[in-house]
Amino acid sequence: MSDKYKYDLRGVSATKDEVHKAIVGMDKGVYPNAFCKILPDIAAGDPDYCNLMHADTAGTKTSLAYLYWKETGDLDVWKGIAQDSIVMNVDDMACVGCTKNIILSSTIGRNKLKISGEVISTLINTATAFVEEMKEYGVDIHLAGGETADVGDIVRTIDVGYTAFARMKRTDVIENNIKDGDVIVGFTSYGQASYENSYNGGMGSNGLTSARHDVLSHEYAAKYPESFDPNLPKEVTYIGSKKLTDKIVINGQSLDVGKLILSPTRTYLPVISKLLETQRENINGMIHCTGGGQTKVSNFVQNKHIIKDNLFDVPPLFELIQSESGTSWQEMYQVFNMGHRLEVYLDASYANEVIDCAKSFGIDAQIIGRVESAPKTKVTIKTNKGEFVY
Repeated sequence: MSDKYKYDLRGVSATKDEVHKAIVGMDKGVYPNAFCKILPDIAAGDPDYCNLMHADTAGTKTSLAYLYWKETGDLDVWKGIAQDSIVMNVDDMACVGCTKNIILSSTIGRNKLKISGEVISTLINTATAFVEEMKEYGVDIHLAGGETADVGDIVRTIDVGYTAFARMKRTDVIENNIKDGDVIVGFTSYGQASYENSYNGGMGSNGLTSARHDVLSHEYAAKYPESFDPNLPKEVTYIGSKKLTDKIVINGQSLDVGKLILSPTRTYLPVISKLLETQRENINGMIHCTGGGQTKVSNFVQNKHIIKDNLFDVPPLFELIQSESGTSWQEMYQVFNMGHRLEVYLDASYANEVIDCAKSFGIDAQIIGRVESAPKTKVTIKTNKGEFVY
C-alpha cells in the first residue's frame, strides 16, 4: 500500500498542500520570510515594535497518550502532551528571536466521559511547571488561563492546544535571510538534554497518526474504538505488531514502545535564549523542523539548493516506525524530523560557537549541510538510506 494512499485513507497529509493553497493569498505580515507571521504593533501602535500570535496543538499525539494512560494508568504521559502543545508554539516563535514577553492561553476540548479531572489537572500543572523552569534559562513566559470545554459530541477523547502572543522590538527580529555559502548546524531531537529528566526518542507532534497506526497492534482498535475515527478502513487502523508496553533497548536502557513514541517535543528555548545573547547578529535563519520534516526550509528560501549530506544517524524510534510501516525513506524524511529538529543557518566561521552552545546543554550538534545558489529551490538529502531530492 502506498504512503499517499494510507495518508488519504486516514485523512492526513504529510505536506498540507490544501492548507497552503488556501492561505496563498493571505498577507504574510511585516517580515514575509520570517518563520512566524509578524504583525505591526497593534497592541500599542509603536513603530519600533511588532506583535506575534501563534496557535498550535499536540495533534493526534493526545490519542496515543490516551491509549497509554488507559493501558497503564500512568498520568505522567499527559505531562508530555502539555509540553508538546506549548513547545509547538514557543519554539516556532523562538526561531524569529522571540523568547521574552510571551503570553500563553490554553484551549482544551475533552470528552468528559473518557477524560478525567486528573488528566486536566496534570495538563494545567505541567504548563505551570514548564513556565517556571524556562524562567531559569531567561525565557519569559506568562500563563493567561484559557478555556477547558466539555465537548464530547465533537471530541472523541481530548484535544490540547495553546495560543501564544508576544510583543518584541523589530530590531530583535530574525527574518530568514539564508545566504549562498551558509552552513547548516543541526541540533539533535533525541538523547537527553541537561534540562530533560529521561531519554527523548526525538518525536515531535508531527506524523503521529502514521506512527500510531503503523506501529501499534490491531487489538487496540477493538479495545479503544474511541481512539480513532470510526470511518477509518480496517486496513489502515492499528496495523503494526507492537504493544504499548513492549520493550526496546536503547543505550542499555529498556523503554516502553508507547513511551518512546510519546517522548515530549524537545524545547530548544534554553539553547536559543543563550544563542541570542551572543549570535543574534550572525544568524541568517532558524528553522524548526515541524510539518514537512527535513524539507521544511524550502518554504523560507528562494533560488537555493539546500544540501544535507552529513545528517545524524537515524535514531531508533524512526528506525522502528519505518520498519513497522514500510514507509519509504524519502517519505520518512518529509514527515518526521529524523533526528534533528532545529536548524541554524549562518557563516561557517560561527558554527563552532553554536555547536558548543548546544553541547553545553547536553544536546549534540554538528554541521549537517550547506546552502548553494540554484535556479530553482530544492532540498537534497544524502544519507546511508539513499539520496532524496525534494
